[in-house]
Parts: sequence; structure tokens; C-alpha cells
Amino acid sequence: MNATTVAVDLAKSVFQLAVADGDWRVIESHRLTRGQFERWFQNRDVTLVIMEACGSAHHWGRWLNGLGIEVKLLPASYVRAYVKRNKTDAADAMALLEAARCAEIVPVRIKSVEQQALQALHRTRSLWMGTRTSRINALRGFCREFGLAIPQGARTGVEAIGRALADPQTPIPGMIHRSMNFLVEEIRLLELRVGQLERELAALAKQSPACTTLLSIPGVGLLTATAMVAATGGSVSHFKDARHFASWFGLTPREFSSGGSRVLGRISKKGDRYLRMLLTHGARAVLRAASVSRQAGRALDGLRSWGLAVQARANHNKAACAVANKLARICYA
Repeated sequence: MNATTVAVDLAKSVFQLAVADGDWRVIESHRLTRGQFERWFQNRDVTLVIMEACGSAHHWGRWLNGLGIEVKLLPASYVRAYVKRNKTDAADAMALLEAARCAEIVPVRIKSVEQQALQALHRTRSLWMGTRTSRINALRGFCREFGLAIPQGARTGVEAIGRALADPQTPIPGMIHRSMNFLVEEIRLLELRVGQLERELAALAKQSPACTTLLSIPGVGLLTATAMVAATGGSVSHFKDARHFASWFGLTPREFSSGGSRVLGRISKKGDRYLRMLLTHGARAVLRAASVSRQAGRALDGLRSWGLAVQARANHNKAACAVANKLARICYA
């Protein structure tokens, strides 16, 4: 049996396949286990496989490419519109075939093992930082219940909590000293782990020409540079232009237009939330550095002068989004 196109609805253990001929007519439908799915392509002449860009999709994309089969990964949010009536695995596979025929839907690039490993490092750091923040907030709440005001700042706050626990005259009851000390030790262990992970990222950045170039941009630090390289593979050739690249981060305005009326709203906030957060924090750092330099009477470059001008006629948050958009375009260049 010679097939031309196969749509695959991925899952952890059950895979739904819709096999189409050259006229995009479905001629077969299969529900396979993981082992059956791996053996199914060995005796078939498949030219194109279509999948949603979801969990494990990049792994299967690399595996199918290794068999000499072209793979298209389509954004899941765009495929959903092609599902007819009830949502089932078979309906999802049929929707993939319909979505693949739309020329306006741009496929997602298959990520390499290195890209996904680098992204996993960033996700691990985010999880550790979230855990650290939750532990610090819990300790602050405990201290507040016993009349202790902990100063702002993560490091300053943990040090103050440690001193309060070591003080023999502390108002904190003795029955929770042990538990709170365990939380403080956990926070310090997480800080050591985060520091080690950041040193690993710094070593990887030195080996990447793309990271070295990105680090020369104001407002772009180690995390932003390595996260952007992990997301793009160090190349932006698949983006049409700089505005397309900025819109990929969700940093361009939403548009509500009809006829001759064009209305631009807030930023779309589409795309990778983590990358958008890093660029926004970088933009805030640029604005703060520009304000400090202006107060000190030092000369400003074009980016910082432009950011302060936007801040003067709008507000700080809008200026931060505008500078983040500008940083994305500079990164593209």
C-alpha cells in the first residue's frame, strides 16, 4: 500500500493515524500502540507526516526525519478550528489533514536535541526559583504571625529570618524552629543549585557564536541569550522580518480593524511567555540604566534615549513593552 500523507494524533501510548492519498482523501484509519506505531512506517511509502506541535512531537519529528520522511508540525491552536463536530482522536487526525492544506499556517520547526536540552535547563531553573520564592513567602508569613517584620529582598529576608531563629529571645515558638530551619536550608540549597546551573549556561554561551552576539545587546543577559538560542536554534531565517519576529514573542499590538477603521490595542501576549518575560525585564533594566545615566549627566545611546522619550509621553509599562519590542527586533538583526 503506497500512501502519500499520514496525519498523526500523538499521545503517550495510543496514536491515531489518518492515511490520505494524493488527492487528500482518507483511505485508512488506524489506532496504534507505541510499538505498533514505530513498526508501521517500516513497510509504508510515506512522503509526508503531519502532527501537532505538542509534547513529544519534536522527538517523533526527528525520528521520522531519520527515516527519510518529511514532517510538518502545525500549531495546535490553529488545528483546533478544523475539528468537525465532536472532538475525538480520529477527528483530530482528520483536522490535521485539513489544516495542512492551508497555506497560511506556517509549520513549526523541529527542534534539535541540544535545543530541547537547553530549554530543559531553563525550565529547571524556573522551577527552582519558583520553589525558592514560595518557601521565602511561607517563612515571611510565619514570622508575621508572631510579630516579626522581615525586610524586603530575598537575600536580606532569608538572612533576617536566620538571625531571628538563632536569637534565644525570639518570639517564634520553639515547636516550629526545626521546620523553619529546614525551610531556610532548602532555600540555600536551591540557591546553590541555581548558581551551578547558571555557570553551566555561561559555559554553553561561550561556545555559541549566536549567544556571544546577543550578549552584546543592551538589556540582553545570559538567560535571555541562551533562552532565545534554545527557542530559535540560533537562526532567524524562517521569520519573514523583524516585526514577524517581535510578534512571535507577543510584543506587537492586537488589532481590531474593519473597513477604514484601524484600532490597535494592547500587546497580544501570544507565543513563549518565558521569553517575553525575559525581554520585558531586560527592557526595564535598560530604562532604569538610562534614567540613572541621565541623572548623572552621562551621554545616552539611541536606544536609551528613545526609551526615555517613550516613557515621557506614555508611561513606564508601555515604554517597557516598546523597548522589549525594540530589543526583539535588534536581536533579529
